Amino acid sequence: MDFGQPKANVSIDPLSRINALREQIRHHEERYYIHNAPEIADEEFDRLLHELERLEAEYPDLVTPDSPTQRVAGRPVEGFETVEHLVPMLSLDNAYNDDELRAFDERVRKGAGAGDRPVAYVAELKIDGLSIALTYEGGRLVRGATRGDGVRGEDVTANVRTIRAIPLALRGGPSARVEVRGEVYLPRASFERMNREREDAGEPLFANPRNAAAGTMRNLVPALVAKRNLNAYTYQLVAEHRGVSSDARPDRLRQGYGESAETSAAADGRAFPSHAETLTAMAAWGLPVERHWKACATIDDVIAFCAEWAEKRAALDFETDGVVVKVDDLALRERLGTTAKFPRWATAFKFPAQQAHTKIKRIDVNVGRTGAVTPYAVLEPVFLAGSTISMATLHNAEDIARKDIRARDTVVIEKAGDVIPRVIAPVLSLRPDDSEPWSMPAACPVCGSTLRRDEEEVVWRCENTSCPARLRRSLEHFASRSAMNIEGLGESLVDQLIEQGLVHDFADLYHLEAAALENLVVAPREPRSDRAVPRKLGKVGRNVVAQIERSKQNDLSRLIYALGIRHVGEKAAATVARHLRTMARVLDASLEELQRVPDVGPVVADSIRKFAEESHNRALIAKLEQAGVNLRSLQPEPAEDVPGPLAGKTFVLTGTLASMTREAAEAAIAARGAKVSSSVSRKTSYVVVGEEAGSKLEKAQKLGVPTLTEDEFKDLIMKAGSWKLEAGS
Repeated sequence: MDFGQPKANVSIDPLSRINALREQIRHHEERYYIHNAPEIADEEFDRLLHELERLEAEYPDLVTPDSPTQRVAGRPVEGFETVEHLVPMLSLDNAYNDDELRAFDERVRKGAGAGDRPVAYVAELKIDGLSIALTYEGGRLVRGATRGDGVRGEDVTANVRTIRAIPLALRGGPSARVEVRGEVYLPRASFERMNREREDAGEPLFANPRNAAAGTMRNLVPALVAKRNLNAYTYQLVAEHRGVSSDARPDRLRQGYGESAETSAAADGRAFPSHAETLTAMAAWGLPVERHWKACATIDDVIAFCAEWAEKRAALDFETDGVVVKVDDLALRERLGTTAKFPRWATAFKFPAQQAHTKIKRIDVNVGRTGAVTPYAVLEPVFLAGSTISMATLHNAEDIARKDIRARDTVVIEKAGDVIPRVIAPVLSLRPDDSEPWSMPAACPVCGSTLRRDEEEVVWRCENTSCPARLRRSLEHFASRSAMNIEGLGESLVDQLIEQGLVHDFADLYHLEAAALENLVVAPREPRSDRAVPRKLGKVGRNVVAQIERSKQNDLSRLIYALGIRHVGEKAAATVARHLRTMARVLDASLEELQRVPDVGPVVADSIRKFAEESHNRALIAKLEQAGVNLRSLQPEPAEDVPGPLAGKTFVLTGTLASMTREAAEAAIAARGAKVSSSVSRKTSYVVVGEEAGSKLEKAQKLGVPTLTEDEFKDLIMKAGSWKLEAGS
């Protein structure tokens, strides 16, 4: 099959080609995202997707809602509507050991009247993510909703459509209206990458992939959700039987946990007799079903399955905290029924928590992309949760002081969410008599620049952009799509450029020669298979040099964002570039001048000033200019902005919001014309108070600044979004 670009003016039926492309793309999405067995390279997949995008742009009347191009919506929604589930989503009772599993089996056999005869079960790995309900009508995805309170959840359809593992159309599935239950999760590699980025930016780390997935799914900007690489597995089918309206269904169907002989229906109206057959059918329809599920003839088989995966779970690419055990016979499930909270035919076996004791050899610091200096413990190696641990994060100096963690301490460690090792506490009885408290070094351990800490923060930073420790991640950000958009300059190539001494700062990229890159040997950082081996770049090297050369002509806004100035995102970079017009003006602008730029508050202005005051950074800009990189805005002069409904107001966020991420809250505030500040002053309009609020709440109360609960904040944002904000509110 030809995966290349379509030739101009070829004789081809657009609808046939579009349908063929959609079929190919869906097939390859399933191979990659569900089966982890890609059949084509990423570049070939991208070519297919780009060809489909071009054809749909040329023939917009042929665009359908289930097209792979329609997964990512670029426009933020104002909030999430509440929707009712087809059947309530109940919780599961828990079992923590073999005896409790046998007690569950005894209750099932008693309820079934089975006596000593065994009951068959299906055991599935319990995905630790966010429960989701997907509604399909006529085989097409029409809605995605969170679990909510079990009866009603939040409509997150736009975000669900960004998850490529979830099919927008079923392959030969039921034509009736069905609700598919599942779990949205963040793969471990994506979770670790996201936490590294948050650590670099001095932001609080997500405690585990489940929290990260839940926060991402509640983000109001689907395009941001798409960037986080969520995945999903489905495990349950709730069908609305043909000819049976929801009002006419028996009460037990509305109160039950899910499948039954009447609610788990095949495409032709036949009922599946077992859960195992249901899972097999769901996979055949293209739904992602976790492949390690097992049909168990007895409770002994279930116990063996649980023991096996308690040991093997560390090898999985997703977080699992146990095994879900379900009666296989769907008719028997109906007879067993439910309690007020749980189905009697299912339970969740929870894996035991894993901790270990070891000794801290020393405490070092790591310098991230944004200059955030993060302490970590170098440990005596210890085996924990499937891997040998030799390092663990210590978050920040204040956290170390609060826990009183010292070098040479014997400590308790665990894997946060079985992924990231962290130090829980020291064992004081084993502390050496001559131990001393740890303190943050005064200078960057790599480049020697003085470390700084803002008064309102706990993170110390190196402000030198050319610091070698910052360089690797800084280069990856510099080349990213939203920044200078240098295709091909990925993690593996960046590693080699630094290792070979070819690049010491951003400007060195513009002096790379094609011949040097063609002969550069690059090994994949995270190979997909054993067949991925180090190789010369060859033609790819020439293409990268061409991409670097092309990036010289980018708008100034891309360069400002690419420089990685703290607190300066894409929007702030674009606004600064449009209003100040040249990099020279940006570097020479005073705090007052910067704050006169629309949507630039004191935090962003202060970050830009600190960047400009660092001599290394000014030298870097001069080198970029000498290399021919554009330092001027290519955008038209800004027109007078129409004030938003919250124009003139300043918000400060403190604590953790349960229903949205901090990024989503900040975006909602900015979209309504207000500013977000990181510090509280008498000029602050509102302080939004989440869970575990810190000193900012105390300062607001001391200064008499109005505070908002999360619900009050959401009400205010919703009113402002519809331009109905009352005067003075």
